Amino acid sequence: MSKRFTLREAWLWLCILLLAVGFAFRAGGVLALAAVLLPIYFISWLWNRFSLRNVTYERRLQYRRAFPGEEVDCQILIENGKLLPLAWLRVRDRWPRAVAPEGDRLTIPTHSLEELQLNLVMVLRGLARIRRNFKLIFRQRGHYTVGPVITNSGDPFGLFHSETTIERREHLVVFPELRPLEDLGLQAEDPFGEKRARQRLFDDPNLPIGVRDHQAEDGFRRIHWPATARVGRLQSRVYQPVSGTDCVVCLNVTTLEHHWMGVLPDLFEELVRVSAAFVYESYNQRYRVGLISNGTVAHGGQPFRIPPGRSPKHLPRLLEALASASPIVTAPFAQFLLKQAPHVEYGSTLLVVTAVTPPELVEALVRLRARTRRTALFSLAEEPPPFIPRVQTIHRPFSFVKGPG
Repeated sequence: MSKRFTLREAWLWLCILLLAVGFAFRAGGVLALAAVLLPIYFISWLWNRFSLRNVTYERRLQYRRAFPGEEVDCQILIENGKLLPLAWLRVRDRWPRAVAPEGDRLTIPTHSLEELQLNLVMVLRGLARIRRNFKLIFRQRGHYTVGPVITNSGDPFGLFHSETTIERREHLVVFPELRPLEDLGLQAEDPFGEKRARQRLFDDPNLPIGVRDHQAEDGFRRIHWPATARVGRLQSRVYQPVSGTDCVVCLNVTTLEHHWMGVLPDLFEELVRVSAAFVYESYNQRYRVGLISNGTVAHGGQPFRIPPGRSPKHLPRLLEALASASPIVTAPFAQFLLKQAPHVEYGSTLLVVTAVTPPELVEALVRLRARTRRTALFSLAEEPPPFIPRVQTIHRPFSFVKGPG
């Protein structure tokens, strides 16, 4: 079986042959040619050895989180931090299709249908940098990783070739589409029932908001002694009411009667979009919003539970969890709800988003109703859910709901 020589090997064997012929026949011209080719060979080897040193690659993104359909500016910065120029440089950067740059001329296909490769070829002088600007289109909900980067370079004669991998990755999040509640046939003012309880069920002792005259039902610990000394009569602390302001959105990712039967992708995406709409609207209605689901976070393998909150970073956290939600079921939804019940504050509003309502879920909601101020069930199933005492049911079949776009 014959062996094919590479250009580098052929060049080296040619130099050896010229030296042998030159010395054997005392041919000065042949020796002179070998004397020219050998330094070129070693210079090329040395050039290639240092070609990819101090070469940096950086992605500068305007945003790393966006909604489907939005465009995000991105700049690629490639810098050669040494005096030695690069006769040629090829950069291949892996991008998921869902967040890939706009335009086919920038990317090439890969072995994976879900990935593209950003392909850049250039010449880079010593101590120089090159910028490439383009737009990303966030196309589909999810959590995506960009990278790593593979760089290739070599000598000007093409004798040697080097490759290195830059483990520089970016994490991009595409939030679920936020749909107005009117598209779901609901009123945006307060789709969950009463906004706030006029009568406080309990107070938070960590959040004092004032003082008032002491009453007979006030405990000894509630007395505010400095205020009592100032006014000359017993004064009690007044605490911030916290009951009745929590809304917990519960997402059931099961789309068929049994989770082991598989998943309906379009219906699952609709469940996520509806949950995102309720999370966003309840946050705007000044609820403390929480989120639980029997699905898993992508690449995590565990169900997620986000306690209610209202900090400025809380809403992006909720939407990011929904962006990463996968239809892999960790436990039957009814069983999962009952297990999470101790973590739900007494008097919270519970909103269940589901596509199936088995008898086990009905029983679980009846049991949970004793802990909550209001419980609502939003069903996307074709058939209406069964009657559940003291639980508000909202039936909007999947075919009724407007699709994206």
